Amino acid sequence: MATGGSLRAEERRSHLLATLRDAGRIEVEQAAALLDVSAMTVRRDLEDLETEGLVRRVRGGAVPSLSPRPFGERKTEGAAAKALIADKARTLVPASGAVAMDASSTVGTLAARLPATDGLVVTTNSHENFLTLTAGRGSGVTAILTGGELEESTGSLVGEVACRGAGAFAYDRFFCSAGAVDPAWGASEVSIREAEVKRVMSTHALETILCVDSSKLGRRSQALSVTFSEVDVLVTELEPLDARLDAYRDLVRLL
Repeated sequence: MATGGSLRAEERRSHLLATLRDAGRIEVEQAAALLDVSAMTVRRDLEDLETEGLVRRVRGGAVPSLSPRPFGERKTEGAAAKALIADKARTLVPASGAVAMDASSTVGTLAARLPATDGLVVTTNSHENFLTLTAGRGSGVTAILTGGELEESTGSLVGEVACRGAGAFAYDRFFCSAGAVDPAWGASEVSIREAEVKRVMSTHALETILCVDSSKLGRRSQALSVTFSEVDVLVTELEPLDARLDAYRDLVRLL
């Protein structure tokens, strides 16, 4: 239902940012219909939001800007997609053994939905995800925090100590997300130091499971974390036959 063409620019932009938090992407035509304004008006609003560093414009709309953001802010963004991804990814979590989980909010959603386990050890470089893994659980999950320096812009533990902690174990699987995913470049991050920890975890894992929502596809950021030669499964909220996954179809197993 349209909200009316009388909305002021500040109100429209608030609606656009709320859509971005909920869905992880803004589609110009859909937003124009919802706000009862022209597509050109929405494009101008998105241009202003991009100038402020709040969004990044892409073909047909906009996605979140590629800049470090606190865990709590990322956690509420695209919640429905993250729930679908977590439900798929948890079928890949072994009942026992050792896995690594990165500091992403997407993998944090998986951590909150782990199935019953029998002696599973989970190492993470996220204090938030560590708390999720230990909250209200019995002896089925042993959670290990890597230690390291707190990167305040993201809430991740990074640096030499974090890399040493991450590299102290052999993992059956590494569950990670990414700020951006490109079929040629791989998975990448805004934070160089966060990408370093992910590379260590992937190197020490038999399999790497990349969990990202579709708004991250076809994008690049500055710091490479893992290439598709290192990724075994790509998990998104999309159906595996969705055309948006065509560029990845011959590179990796889709789930």
